[in-house]
Amino acid sequence: MAGLYIDPNLYTTRPDTEGRLEKELKVYDMLEELDIPYIRVDHEVTATIESCLEVEVMLEIVICKNLFLCNAQKTNFYLLLMPGNKKFRTADLTRQINTSRLSFAAPEYMEKFLDITPGSVSVLGLMNDKDNRVQLLIDRDILTQESVGCHPCINTSSLKIKMTDLLDKFLPYVNHVPIIVDL
Repeated sequence: MAGLYIDPNLYTTRPDTEGRLEKELKVYDMLEELDIPYIRVDHEVTATIESCLEVEVMLEIVICKNLFLCNAQKTNFYLLLMPGNKKFRTADLTRQINTSRLSFAAPEYMEKFLDITPGSVSVLGLMNDKDNRVQLLIDRDILTQESVGCHPCINTSSLKIKMTDLLDKFLPYVNHVPIIVDL
């Protein structure tokens, strides 16, 4: 998306608290507690994969799609991480996880379980899923990446985090075991 304002600086520390949401600051507190280094870039609101392309270049990562899904009965919820350039086909996924037809979950579930809003969907939102209502699904192709890009629960910043830190430190801390899928 042309015209997206991006702060040209890369940061490795938490931002000043002024103008930041509490849920974003909690992400930085948790990353510090877990000794997970990151690179941060601040930017205008990014709501689509296309608007993240400039951020992708700055952070030298492949931005992934983060899709918040649910089954037809709205009893099972999923957070899917997949390459941003890959097409999502629900049939491919439903067969692999043996569930009824999947659709995008309503924003109220996203806020209730992950404390995030549309456009800000992020694996880091699992820190707010204390009751483990959301099952993490990771496309195998994402696991080949050295680092992953994600929002700190708000889409005005993006973080680059090592995949090993995500898998070995963050996910055990938030008590989520991913299911690996092939899309």
